[in-house]
This record gives sequence, structure tokens and C-alpha cells, in this order.
Amino acid sequence: MAKRSAEPNDSDRIAGFAHPRETTALLGQDAVLARTARALRAGRPPSAWLITGPPGIGKATLAYRIARYLLAFGASDAGPDDLSVPPDHPAARQVAAQSHPGLLILKRAINPKTGKLMTVLSVDEIRRLADFFGMTSGAGGWRVAIVDTADDMNDNAANALLKMLEEPPPNAMLLLLSNMPGRLLPTIRSRCQRLELRQLDDATLEKALAQHLPEADTGERAALARLAGGSLGAALMLATGEGAALAKDADRLIDNARDPDLLALLTLGEKLFRMRDGLELFGNFLTEALADRIRARAHHGADGLERWVALLGRMEQGFGRAAALNLEPRQTVLSTARDLSRTARSGAL
Repeated sequence: MAKRSAEPNDSDRIAGFAHPRETTALLGQDAVLARTARALRAGRPPSAWLITGPPGIGKATLAYRIARYLLAFGASDAGPDDLSVPPDHPAARQVAAQSHPGLLILKRAINPKTGKLMTVLSVDEIRRLADFFGMTSGAGGWRVAIVDTADDMNDNAANALLKMLEEPPPNAMLLLLSNMPGRLLPTIRSRCQRLELRQLDDATLEKALAQHLPEADTGERAALARLAGGSLGAALMLATGEGAALAKDADRLIDNARDPDLLALLTLGEKLFRMRDGLELFGNFLTEALADRIRARAHHGADGLERWVALLGRMEQGFGRAAALNLEPRQTVLSTARDLSRTARSGAL
């Protein structure tokens, strides 16, 4: 009997909201969904899809939708043309319960020694693919593996994955999720078909927030949509204490740019280290907050903004590099604070 595979942790669940494996609605991605459905229902899907886009816009939701359909109907037109699977279907129930023998989820695990989330997706995790794809096919004749996210792989893990992509087994689907596909090996990207998800427009985001946050008023939802940068996940994170705290941390760092609080910065770095994608999310909040202030000053005709625009570019590059290389958050926070301080002392924003 095949061993059941379960996710090693739920670090990507936003407290109080459904996990992507339990989510059936895919918002604002109709074109990508239609393209995916045509390939699956025509019986000619690729052996690997690279699902890209910013955090929180539905990459995992799409991956689970593909997985449910394949495990329920195979690569055929036996199911609905929007790839939906009824919640009471056996495959859907098993996926939601993390008990389907034909589905494997690979992601950063919790270090049993420290109790903290590991900083990389290790080669040992990727090597599980060989055994998994070597098993007898599960129900529906398909096996599906989701790598969430491929950005987290170290070099050894990436090379191990490349070997799997070079010789894909039959009736096997590999779904790679990536926030920053440019950091992946070109040979990995070239062996996958790409599904690029777009940021949600404000109207779609506000409509979704009305369903998820019915207690919030219209103004609150509009503010969340504006700050979230087209990401439902970021908006929901902002609505929680943790996300709201990160947004405040970002504003506080800019407000205190001239004389940053070293102890507060070290505490912030430790908090980001414990969070899944914490540094990336904080970087998004920080750069968006700084960009808003620059736009506001420019609107009022302020001079001397060139230094701040240059700083914004350096910050975006710095946080992108830190996420790509899995750098320790404290160092990134400290170096950003130093750059902010130098810029603030040369001219207030």
C-alpha cells in the first residue's frame, strides 16, 4: 500500500483563512485557467508547469486545482471545463485531508532540532520525488507533485530536480511554484511550461475581501487592497495582527530613518526569520510605503527626491537578492536601515 504523503507544516496558512488545498475559487486568473484547462482536457499536458507570480495571488490555489482534476479525471475531458472538482468527490476529500496517495507536497520543513522553519528546501526533500514517481500510479492513473516554492531550493536540490525534469515518468505531473522565476536555473525553466499569474486589480481584490472580511467596512477593504499590491494573500495577512504589525514596522522604519533603533531592528529580523516569506512580505510593505511617500511629495512639487528614488531602487534590488539567496533577514534589515539613515540625513522626505 502506498504511503500517504502529508504536508510537513502549514506555515503558508494565514491564520483564520482556508489553506489553498481547501480553496476552490481562483480569482482574476481566467486566461491562465482557460489555457491550463485546454491542455489538460485535450490529453496533452506538459510533464511540468512552472506557476509564477507575486506571493498571495493564487499560485498554490491553481496548483491544487490542477492536482484535484488530474487525480479525479486524469488528462481527459471527463470533468468540467473550468477544472473544478466537487468538494464531495473522493479525490477532493483526500486532497483536503492531505491523504491522497497520488499527491506529494514538497516545501521547507520544520527543523526538528530548533522547531523553526528551515531556510531552504533541501536536496533530501527533492529526492523524495524519485520514490514517489516510481510508485504504482494512484487513483486515476496520475501522480502529482507540488514544489512550494521552487525558489527555496538550494543548489543541490535544484540539480536533483533538474534530473527528474530531464527524464519525466509517464502520467506524472510536476507543479513548480515560484515568486521569482529568474532565480531558477535556466535549464529548469526551459523544461517547464510557464503559467504566469497576474496581480489582481483593485476591484477584484475588494470583491474578494468583502467575502473574506465581511465585518470590515468599505474604506478598510479599499485601504487593504491599495496596500496589498494586487495580492489577496498580502491583504489577508495585513488584516491579521501579524500582517498589520509588519506594515507598521515598515512605516516605523521610515519614520525613524535618521536614528534607527538597533534593538528593534534585531527583534524585527528575528520575527521575519520565523515567518514563511516574512522578509519578502516585509520588503514589499517597506518599498510600497516608501514609494507612496515619494509619490505624495512629488505630487506637491517637492525637490530633491532623486536620492529617495535611487534608494527605492536599491531596496527593491536588496530584498529581491536576499530572497533569491535565502539571506538571513537581520542582515538585510540592518543594511536597509543604514541606507535609509544615510539618505534621510542628506535630506528629509
